[in-house]
Amino acid sequence: MDNATAEQIQSLIMDTGLKPPRAPTLMITNDCNLYCDHCWPGSGGPIKTPPVPLKKLQEMILNFVQLGAKEICLTGGEPLTHPRWLDILIFSCTIPGLNKVCLQTNGTLLSNKIVNTLASSGFKNLAIQVSLEGATAQTHDRLRGRGSFERAWGGIKLLTEAGLGGQTVIAFTETKDNFQELPQLLKVLDDLGVGRIASGTLVRAGRAAQNDLLSLPAPLQVEGLLERFHGDKTFRERYERIGNIACLEWLKGKTTPSVENCRCIDAPYIKENGTMYPCTMLPVEKFAIMDVYNRPAEEIFSQALSLWAELPKTNERRAESLKECKSCPGSKHCAGGCMGRAYTANGDPMTVEDRCALRKTVYRWKAPDDSL
Repeated sequence: MDNATAEQIQSLIMDTGLKPPRAPTLMITNDCNLYCDHCWPGSGGPIKTPPVPLKKLQEMILNFVQLGAKEICLTGGEPLTHPRWLDILIFSCTIPGLNKVCLQTNGTLLSNKIVNTLASSGFKNLAIQVSLEGATAQTHDRLRGRGSFERAWGGIKLLTEAGLGGQTVIAFTETKDNFQELPQLLKVLDDLGVGRIASGTLVRAGRAAQNDLLSLPAPLQVEGLLERFHGDKTFRERYERIGNIACLEWLKGKTTPSVENCRCIDAPYIKENGTMYPCTMLPVEKFAIMDVYNRPAEEIFSQALSLWAELPKTNERRAESLKECKSCPGSKHCAGGCMGRAYTANGDPMTVEDRCALRKTVYRWKAPDDSL
């Protein structure tokens, strides 16, 4: 795509009232060496699809950068199963203008050789996101398979020992079974020198939708963590250093109106089969743009705009019309929550998201001295 075409597409996007892509996520392969119970894209199963060719990925990444992208996320499946994953990563990290390249991995394939290669590259814009679902093997392995905690923890230790701790982010999926381990996990990661832990609540989609044993944390569990945050100075200081836990961020922002609640316009998600969606939370066929690796960029985004132009307006209507929000003290901050989660949980964007009860628990919680 030449600069003139990029400018035309940017202008078309802005005229439609949307935003140019800022942080796209590319699923470079659906292959995975694990078979996790909560996997949304259903990776690691018996049906194999070819990984995206290197050249196709390079062209797509350059297109996004020309359109103004500042971040790229490389995900899977397990990206390290892609035969050219390192070439893809190096290519991305050396593109001028990309401030952040995130490699999402389950950590089990990280070896001394791989970690030393990453460390010797000197890429300051590289972030390595490793999934960890608990502070203990029993909890983590319940979701990701026997032995996966030991291998993932070994990969994390290799990263910190190689000087990449500050560039390592731990991704934690909150469930009813592992939520209570967050304080313990926060401590061991801080002691190890990991740069950040970010939690996201279980999404009831993919394999998780078929597993009745998996559920979101309970309101009482959330209250317990709020009390811990309020009453434990050491925990609070540790959290401020490296933590980003959903309910604690809601607590800190509950009186602040949400300026842009939905990021689904500037963070498109492309699957390995070439289907592009508005964001990772909205892999809905209604909004699917097919075969993007084999079509001109102007054609792809022209179709995307025709399908996605309704999304900001729909999101605005949600915030104004949802009856569940009327009496909620955090309604201005939450604005109905994530529209993609609502769509996934209920099949209807004009509903509250599935974490509504947890959000209300946070917004209505009062510290003993009302200091928070």
